Amino acid sequence: MMVAALEKLGGGLTVGSKAVSEFIVLVAETMSEMLRPPFRWRDWLRQLHFVANQSLPIVLFCVCFAAMVTILESSFHMKMVIQNDSMVPGFASMLILRELAAVVTALLLTSRVGAGMTAEVGTMKITEQIEALQMLGIRPVQFLVVPRLIACVLGATILTLLASLVCLWAAQLVSEFYLGFTPALFLTAMRRFVSFQDLLFAGIKGACFGAVIPLVSCYFGFRCQSGAEGVGAATTRSVVTSSVAIIVIDFVLSFLFSFTY
Repeated sequence: MMVAALEKLGGGLTVGSKAVSEFIVLVAETMSEMLRPPFRWRDWLRQLHFVANQSLPIVLFCVCFAAMVTILESSFHMKMVIQNDSMVPGFASMLILRELAAVVTALLLTSRVGAGMTAEVGTMKITEQIEALQMLGIRPVQFLVVPRLIACVLGATILTLLASLVCLWAAQLVSEFYLGFTPALFLTAMRRFVSFQDLLFAGIKGACFGAVIPLVSCYFGFRCQSGAEGVGAATTRSVVTSSVAIIVIDFVLSFLFSFTY
């Protein structure tokens, strides 16, 4: 029984290492194809519209409520512990700029954009459209991955910055009408805790998260198994893997950024 367990573990490690190596090859090929013509501007813009424009309403809606919850919970616990919530605007603003806006935006994009990309590429795979592209002399990575990567990096960065600003605005409204902070007091308290550097770091996080989504999505799409069940399984793996990768990258970036504060 122990031997069987060890063999199963070894087989899992072999499959995992192979998957990692294949993903690294895909990333390297994508970086190489970005510098080679033809540059498909229309595809880039079409994907950017899909990533940014069509995701904007749901992203702003969700991050607004996340900011409101952050303010209310921060106020409740500060009053309970230190009987004073004067630092709520500062702490909430710091949390919004450094973590909340970027991570929530990325996870929403993963569930909406990443799942769609995996399903689209996976359907092309099982219907042999990717092989048809190769027969026509079109490189699949350049045709499918590069436009989505560029669109996701730009779109996620823009959405993260917009979400950060809208989050702060929503937090200020809640602070004014529920906690009694005037806009001037909110901004004064906020400036003690955050600076423009935090907004810049939020944009960097958004760009990194945006790069993860299409790479992971297309990787699983290219390796999709036949049938509707295969597309569903690939989409599920893509969303789960992207979400885990975003959380891990967020920790790494936060750790690195902590040395600059």
